[in-house]
Amino acid sequence: MLREIVLDTETTGLDPRKGDRLVEIGCIEIVNRNPTGREFHQFINPERTVPAEAEAVHGLSTQFLLDKPVFADVAGDFLDFIAGDTLVIHNATFDVGFLNAELERLKLGPLAMSRVVDTLQLARRKHPAGPNSLDALCKRYGIDNSKRIKHGALMDSLLLAEVYVELLGERQATLGLGSNRGSAARDGRTGGPAKPAARPAPLAPRLSAAEIEVHRAFVETLGENALWKRYLASEKTDDAA
Repeated sequence: MLREIVLDTETTGLDPRKGDRLVEIGCIEIVNRNPTGREFHQFINPERTVPAEAEAVHGLSTQFLLDKPVFADVAGDFLDFIAGDTLVIHNATFDVGFLNAELERLKLGPLAMSRVVDTLQLARRKHPAGPNSLDALCKRYGIDNSKRIKHGALMDSLLLAEVYVELLGERQATLGLGSNRGSAARDGRTGGPAKPAARPAPLAPRLSAAEIEVHRAFVETLGENALWKRYLASEKTDDAA
């Protein structure tokens, strides 16, 4: 069983070294690249004001966050949820930098980048011409992000889970992306993929009778265990039947 955590954060700004803090964490659990429905989502009181430019991005105001828990109150639950599993993050250095700054304040160990899959780096390797923002990748892969009016940690994690599967080339039916489901629907069934229809008439042979005889003569020169001899023997049996 492969358990991974798709994670996103929202913050008061761009640099934790200049006093910017977390205001939201959103995580979803995926097992074998399928969402399980388990989530961790928490708004966080950053213990400072939220600049207008940051509020314009995520819509979380200083007033809204005043009665929310501080990071110290949710750190234990957060760490329990992610456990020691792989973290899937878009532009991971940003989010991990903020999370580690918060963990350092509590004298807790940092999250290692070695346990992180950065989907931005995956996207840049797969689509070097870009663009590779989350919105751009949703558009590229036909993922509905119409509800993403502003940035939101949980919503972005849900979208990123779908983008992640696409980047890996592992389309899953449970994410609504399975090719088998589409072929079954076209065949009027809900089971496996549609079976190809039988050809109404065999294709005409592309070899002449003389070429076939030359090949048979060549096969006779091969050893008794040659695969071609077994094939020709089975062909004669089929013809007799």
